[in-house]
Amino acid sequence: MALIGVLSPLRASMRSIAARAGAVRSFSSYLVTPKELHEALKKAPPSPISSEPRVIPLCASWFLPNDPQKRTGLDVFIEKRIPKARFFDLDKVIDRHSPYPHMLPSSKGFAAAMSELGIRREDTVVIYDSQELGIFSAPRVGWTMKVFGHPKVHILNNFKLWIEEGLPTESGNVWTIECGTYPIPKMDEDKVASFEEVREVAIDSNKEGAEGVQILDARSPGRWSGREPEPREGLSSGHMPGSINIPFSAVLDPNTKAFLPADKLKEIFTKAGVDPSKPIISSCGTGVTACVLETALNEAQFGSPEKRKVYDGSWTEWAQRVKPSESLIQKVE
Repeated sequence: MALIGVLSPLRASMRSIAARAGAVRSFSSYLVTPKELHEALKKAPPSPISSEPRVIPLCASWFLPNDPQKRTGLDVFIEKRIPKARFFDLDKVIDRHSPYPHMLPSSKGFAAAMSELGIRREDTVVIYDSQELGIFSAPRVGWTMKVFGHPKVHILNNFKLWIEEGLPTESGNVWTIECGTYPIPKMDEDKVASFEEVREVAIDSNKEGAEGVQILDARSPGRWSGREPEPREGLSSGHMPGSINIPFSAVLDPNTKAFLPADKLKEIFTKAGVDPSKPIISSCGTGVTACVLETALNEAQFGSPEKRKVYDGSWTEWAQRVKPSESLIQKVE
């Protein structure tokens, strides 16, 4: 009988560990619903003392530099957030030596950022946006984590719905995070398109015998056509030769601001003339909303993941580096 008394707590402990592990493995899709995240957080909370894999909510809110309300991601994070969430600053976790905004950090820089956030490699990270925008910059952070090989990363679809469903939030000053040591990863360069690669695609656009790489542009139709200015002063608007304009808002529900269902996303890409059998490079202004398109492509299972890339520098780099004599900035008259 005494032996049973020893084994019962052990069985209970094993069941508890299995339940926590199950919570971490429970997400069946890259996109996670508010209910799924809420249930997972109850089973595997982001406790600093736990040695088990945890579920970490990560706020990646960010606003354009010309935001009329002068909002910042940190402002809305402090105002309202998922309990125990951490904040990823999209303006700081970058290549600080690049003249272009939001370029990917080095492997050491990424590891340092994860260490400061107290994120471990075995943690499941669920990234979310502001309530106001629904989906905007979180996919960029999710893509960044994928580029650096974080095993378990997801996107919440979305924080607006989290609040509307009455799920818990907190506000005020940020609680102290216990830093860790995140191993320096290897960057997956196959997921990243460089200026030189995109330039070659643009020059070969519509040429007979070209590989047929497709460039998607997530900016607004006005910026793509050249009829509206860029949000960054002094930067020409327009588009790359042969690029396909799919504004990132087109893949989101206009009311919930969450990603549309997979079948609707497939319709959008097909109607725009995107061929899933050919390579795809997603671009935008600074490489942020390009990742919204990449996430939509992933959700729709449209195109091979091995043939899809994101142009890191996007239009901000493009418009500053191409030469006027090359005619690589086109406008719609």
